[in-house]
Amino acid sequence: MSVFLYVFGLLVSFLLGGICVERKIKKKQQSKANIGEALVSKKLNDYLFHEQVTGIVVNNVTLSIDGSTTQIDHILICTRGVFVIETKHYSGWIYGDAKQKQWMQVLFKKRFQFQNPIHQNYKHIKAIQALFDFVPEDQIKSLVVFTGDGEFKTSRPKDVVLLDGIRDWMNQHESHVFTLNRIQFCYGRLEYLRMPDNEHTDNLHLQNLYKTRTQ
Repeated sequence: MSVFLYVFGLLVSFLLGGICVERKIKKKQQSKANIGEALVSKKLNDYLFHEQVTGIVVNNVTLSIDGSTTQIDHILICTRGVFVIETKHYSGWIYGDAKQKQWMQVLFKKRFQFQNPIHQNYKHIKAIQALFDFVPEDQIKSLVVFTGDGEFKTSRPKDVVLLDGIRDWMNQHESHVFTLNRIQFCYGRLEYLRMPDNEHTDNLHLQNLYKTRTQ
């Protein structure tokens, strides 16, 4: 009996240890993502202030779509239009092409694949186009921002910038696409239809991602 309890105890300890390690890895990944998103949010707000552009930055937006969810890092609604922004915080070397399904990070001679952020953000664009169906599609634009000290070893695709490139990229677009009323209306609809920005929503989104990957 004592041997059984000993083996059972080892098994439980092993399982709990594995769960703790997995949680630590997820927390570490989330912490890195949060750093990048905080940097981009600050840069976007600095842009509005210094360029004297009227607008608002909305972060971590989760929308319910077709029985699932989509989560958008940042949405900038301003006089230049609506900008849907995906943030990636990476170190090492980055390899990626606009048409590839997977991009690659090389870090300490190890290779890691991740979803093409342009494709990832395309889904976000479609969600915002459906939400703002009164806005011409060409006034809703996609931007991918890489933070961290990652270095592109391939040419950066169109509409993919580093953190310090946000200002120049934004200034390429027309200055007076939206009126103040249009900005307020878009922001009001977004705030009304978005899911609560809390841990429960984040967990639900993670569950939906897991279901999608295992189907």
